[in-house]
Amino acid sequence: MRSWSQPNLRQSHHRNAASTSPASVPESSSTIPAETAALSPTEQIEEGIERIHEELASELLGRLHDQDPAFFEDAVLSLLEAMGYPGTDGRITRTQLSRDGGIDGIVDQDALGLSRVYVQAKRYDLDAAVGRPTVQAFAGALQGNGANQGVFFTTSRFSTDARDFAEKLPTRVVLIDGARLASLMIRYHVGVQVKKTYEIGEIDEDFFAGTEL
Repeated sequence: MRSWSQPNLRQSHHRNAASTSPASVPESSSTIPAETAALSPTEQIEEGIERIHEELASELLGRLHDQDPAFFEDAVLSLLEAMGYPGTDGRITRTQLSRDGGIDGIVDQDALGLSRVYVQAKRYDLDAAVGRPTVQAFAGALQGNGANQGVFFTTSRFSTDARDFAEKLPTRVVLIDGARLASLMIRYHVGVQVKKTYEIGEIDEDFFAGTEL
């Protein structure tokens, strides 16, 4: 077992924007769709942010899938650290790349290691489904380590059988699929960086309260 060192996950990724000539833009492109026009300005902003996050999540998973397994394991451990799981006096350790016994990382949430979470991170094809046998093998690894809680991260998704199996286990096993993984990485700014922020103002009712003309 060796200490885990956090990789550099904040390298920005820029895609070249395709140039569009005025002649290639449809005349209706400047027209706001009726469903969008019916929304309030705040709702339009929220809808736009949701679309941006959907595109970012897709790109994140693609980038994670293109990296080697060791990078993906480090990315998952970086996310857990950003979420505050090691605790004040705890630590995160990544197991050896070989002979890890089905465990990729260990999160000690206190100085004595009394509260320990075992982690598995598997980089599968984005359209693949992690089945029950894989989750069952992870549960076996937890049992072999005398563990009572673990979390399984993947870039793909889990089959219904795999989720049903995990829910019935006496050991607490949390399954994090690609969609939730990307959402958490965006929320905790792991592998992404804030490009721009906006402020939305509203009337301060306290300021005007009790004002007499």
